[in-house]
Amino acid sequence: MTSQAHAAPEDNQDPYLWLEDVTGDEALDWVRARNEPTLARFRDENFERMRTEALEVLDTDARIPYVVRRGEYLYNFWRDAANPRGLWRRTTLDSYRTESPEWDVLIDVDELGRADGEKWVWAGAGVIYPEYTRALVSLSRGGSDASIVREFDMLTRQFVDDGFQLPEAKSQVSWADPDTVLVGTDFGPDSLTDSGYPRVVKRWRRGTPLAEAETVFEGARSDVNVVASASRIPGYERTLIGRALDFWNEEVYELRGTELIRIDAPTDASVSLHREWLLIELRSDWSLGEVTYTAGSLLAANYDEFLAGTAQLQVVFEPDEHTALNHYAWTEGRLLIVSLADVASRVEIVTPGDWRREPVAGIPAATNTVVVSADDTGDEFFLDSSGFDSPSRLMRGTDDGQLEQIKSAPGFFDAENISVTQNFVTSQDGTSIPYFVVRPGGPRASDGPAPTLLYGYGGFESSNTPGYSGVLGRLWLARGGTYVLANIRGGGEYGPGWHTQAMREGRHKVAEDFAAVATDLVDRGITTVEQLGAQGGSNGGLLMGIMLTQYPERFGALVCSVPLLDMKRYHLLLAGASWVAEYGDPDNPDDWAFISEYSPYQNISSTRRYPPVLMTTSTRDDRVHPGHARKMTAALEAAGHPVFYYENIEGGHAGAADNEQVAFKSALTYSFLWQTLARP
Repeated sequence: MTSQAHAAPEDNQDPYLWLEDVTGDEALDWVRARNEPTLARFRDENFERMRTEALEVLDTDARIPYVVRRGEYLYNFWRDAANPRGLWRRTTLDSYRTESPEWDVLIDVDELGRADGEKWVWAGAGVIYPEYTRALVSLSRGGSDASIVREFDMLTRQFVDDGFQLPEAKSQVSWADPDTVLVGTDFGPDSLTDSGYPRVVKRWRRGTPLAEAETVFEGARSDVNVVASASRIPGYERTLIGRALDFWNEEVYELRGTELIRIDAPTDASVSLHREWLLIELRSDWSLGEVTYTAGSLLAANYDEFLAGTAQLQVVFEPDEHTALNHYAWTEGRLLIVSLADVASRVEIVTPGDWRREPVAGIPAATNTVVVSADDTGDEFFLDSSGFDSPSRLMRGTDDGQLEQIKSAPGFFDAENISVTQNFVTSQDGTSIPYFVVRPGGPRASDGPAPTLLYGYGGFESSNTPGYSGVLGRLWLARGGTYVLANIRGGGEYGPGWHTQAMREGRHKVAEDFAAVATDLVDRGITTVEQLGAQGGSNGGLLMGIMLTQYPERFGALVCSVPLLDMKRYHLLLAGASWVAEYGDPDNPDDWAFISEYSPYQNISSTRRYPPVLMTTSTRDDRVHPGHARKMTAALEAAGHPVFYYENIEGGHAGAADNEQVAFKSALTYSFLWQTLARP
């Protein structure tokens, strides 16, 4: 902590605590008083052009309508200019293969919102299997995590009178059978965890009051949440309950009648079931007898044999120093595995039993590939491949491993002369950190240093992988900007160890890695300090706050979105308690000793020069409290630093509730960056 930094204020000494009153009149007056000058400064002609271009990208009918199969239909949720809140719709595979599929609209969210007098945001639908006749539809106000739930009849296209309905809450609900749901919600006092999620699961039968639902499991208030789900696949009917002890540790049970059977895998492993198979993804080494299974491995066993203690564990995937498991998905009879090798994706198809892995052929080179959806009751899957300079291509595959390209997205900017390279830089402790550099060609390109945007996240084992962004391309690359994606620790690019190194007392490594990338960009002549901007949101917003307060001399501008910044109080605000396993507990003096070293709100200097910062958040964010951004802005203003603030009244943790708001937010961000980084 620098000598000029403020000491950590006690709650009653925090002069800006009143800004945590999310919808208080005084706090909202403060918000409006800052939104107006920010928009006046950056809402210029270039802003309007960029907003229009961004909206063209977001609303174009040429986008790929991604789908998930349910029975004979492929389902899609779609937003465009005519339907800003969106359409839930479906089509057949034959129609989907055509250039202009015939879509059958089930729910028009704009129309529903007008009828209800609400600005609904689609939050998903759980469709009952195998009938596919009813859905539990979730709708949120303004994009918040909390939502209402209504039962929808897929045959009549109407919401069910006196059907299953839940008021606004952070609920977990799933079908047990056509007349029963498993539900965790706000049942009243003492029914939620300290993180604000359900700690009680009940079995709710049709035609009975929610208050009379049967309790099937209760967790502790200190847990993160409790969730339940049911499989209705014939021969494999099961009810599973997951009790999240913290963000990284979970106990999983099968509920048989009234008996709870613990699936005795390590609590920090991810456990999943498919038909007769149990998969265990390890986050730490696991020793059984004389065998030690490596962290990052994916193990398989016959489920019944595992419960009986007679299973032979099979290693389906084992990482090495360059390779990590990214994600996996099941069809009915095969397993799809996507791994990363130095952040380059590889897709394999696996046969259960002998667990033989075979590469999936036909995937475009130099692209990042993800499983969009897989039909776990059939043999179909969809893969999407894209790169920084390669628009998305959607491919349909079946269990034989053959792919057909079924859709392709248009290019939204001239990528012919785009240069993509991967560099490595040595961080402070000697670790090699990869990052991608995307440089434009053409008449607006610069042979020398250019305005550069560096993006990072560094937390929760979330991997940053290459991908195509029409908005980034149009508003930044096509105008001569360079883009850099940093694969810093805290993410999952090299498996769980890449993440665990940067948890709790190791959090400083995230900042050191990111600062090393920033320095390397200048040393290589890619940019200058004055032309280097950085951006991050949520946990990445915390990273931006650390860059601002600890490495301000390395940047020309910072964009800090929906951030965590007051790490003294983060665990007391909204979902913050669920992240104690990631960051530590500030109420524990030993933990606060290392948290206080980097917590941005407590480390603002009044004597160091800070680069301009654009601080954005959402009033409706019920995951990361907008008070973080509000209080940090107020403290920066008091210390005399240049800060521009914008708070969207809608948007939730995503910061935007529809394409119009996404385009507006994007134009504001890039207008700020161009004005700040491209000055003569």
